[in-house]
Amino acid sequence: MTHIRILVGSVYGGALMTAKAIKQALDTEGYSVSVLENPVLDDITSDAAPLLVCTSTTGQGEVPSNLLPFYIALREQLPQQAGRPFGVIVLGDSSYGDTFCGAGELMEEALHETSARKVGKTLRIDALETLEPENEALPWAREWITAALT
Repeated sequence: MTHIRILVGSVYGGALMTAKAIKQALDTEGYSVSVLENPVLDDITSDAAPLLVCTSTTGQGEVPSNLLPFYIALREQLPQQAGRPFGVIVLGDSSYGDTFCGAGELMEEALHETSARKVGKTLRIDALETLEPENEALPWAREWITAALT
């Protein structure tokens, strides 16, 4: 059974709801999925399970406060994750212009610095166009996990 860790950054609950919907769907398909609302570095250094970042964006393209300590520790300590597959789902509001989905870009950069391997394109979900982000995230997550495991 393949284990997947979802690192969640959520302000108003949309990213958490999306992560839980992905967990529920993938669990029924035979995967073992952990949703980490307040991740710490030990959550990613204990094994090489694929990582999925599911985060909203706050302020001017910033990482939400529940994911911020993890992000800071990741940037400061750079625990090497050579070849570890990861993907990013980021929720945002395109009316913010240049900072739209900025938290996803920050997390992607930090994971690249640890030598993790990005699988697929980042899924950017615009709150102005999508009321139920899980409807876009589920098919993307299924494709992502298939690619991450090859």
